[in-house]
Amino acid sequence: MLYWLTALSDGGDFFNLFRYITFRAGGAFLTALLFGFIFGVPLINVLRKRQGKGQPIRDDGPEGHFLKAGTPTMGGLLIVGALLTSTLIWARLDNPYIWMVLFVTVSFGLIGFADDYAKVSKQNVAGVPGRVRLLLGLLIAAAAGFWAAQYHPAELTNQLALPVFKDTLINLGYLFVPFAVIVIVGSANAVNLTDGLDGLAIMPVMIAGGTLGVIAYAVGRTDFTEYLDVHYVPGTGEILIFSAALIGGGLGFLWYNAPPAAVFMGDTGSLALGGALGAIAVATKHEIVLAIVGGLFVVEALSVIIQVLYFKRTGKRVFLMAPIHHHYEKKGWSEPQIVIRFWIISLILAMLGLATLKVR
Repeated sequence: MLYWLTALSDGGDFFNLFRYITFRAGGAFLTALLFGFIFGVPLINVLRKRQGKGQPIRDDGPEGHFLKAGTPTMGGLLIVGALLTSTLIWARLDNPYIWMVLFVTVSFGLIGFADDYAKVSKQNVAGVPGRVRLLLGLLIAAAAGFWAAQYHPAELTNQLALPVFKDTLINLGYLFVPFAVIVIVGSANAVNLTDGLDGLAIMPVMIAGGTLGVIAYAVGRTDFTEYLDVHYVPGTGEILIFSAALIGGGLGFLWYNAPPAAVFMGDTGSLALGGALGAIAVATKHEIVLAIVGGLFVVEALSVIIQVLYFKRTGKRVFLMAPIHHHYEKKGWSEPQIVIRFWIISLILAMLGLATLKVR
């Protein structure tokens, strides 16, 4: 919204700063961070009052989790609120990719909110039926995939770009939208599975979001794409503002989610943020890089899939408990050990993802 202040500029004054994506990204970060600090405590107080017993704790979960009984959930409202407000203030509102990513974020956030509300109101861990959540997610992701395909340049429409092999494009044709659906829905659910310990999901999300924001900025500039020899996707640079707002909102939330958490993000936050990461990857044609940058989420999801399939086949378990962060809890790792080590892994994977911009 503030971008329109450039209409008041003569090219050499303060208003000219609003032309620069990097300046507006900085503003988006600070706005989202302040939003979190200002509204964090009031929101937590409201959630605590309205929810009473807080988020239900799984009976078969690690023993230490019963100590968290009474902690309110739906803290994702703080992140999504900060993200939405900041992006609308600082981003160009005539950019289709901004609206596509916001659409996915808010829509998945609403699914998560409904699920959290059902869990809290009924005081059980069932929530919204899985098939309903999946169907809604598929429809939202399909709309986003079709949306992105309409605005990709002609030479990239329905194409799958490969990292490292930068001259190679795979024409998915009509399969591009189903592929985008897998990326977005898979990302949303993988982040959702990762959100099991205080602070575990939010930092890797910020790391992945920041990395994808840098990639979006790079592929949205002709000079960068020519130097790096990557595909140019005009307009995606504006996504850096969304990513900066995500980091600011995430830090504001982490202030209250750091162990011991005063609030959980719940499905409201995890589905929204996971969907956002998938949407950015689809918009920037870096879907495979998302699997590298978000490798931690991939491993968390795979641990659940492997556990379920192996148990159905043999009646035995591969992991002491899935997702894999619970496995390490059962092995005796403390919660801070798991969280910080997983953060380190996420940072390493982010560096590997960024390296694909240069490596051929």
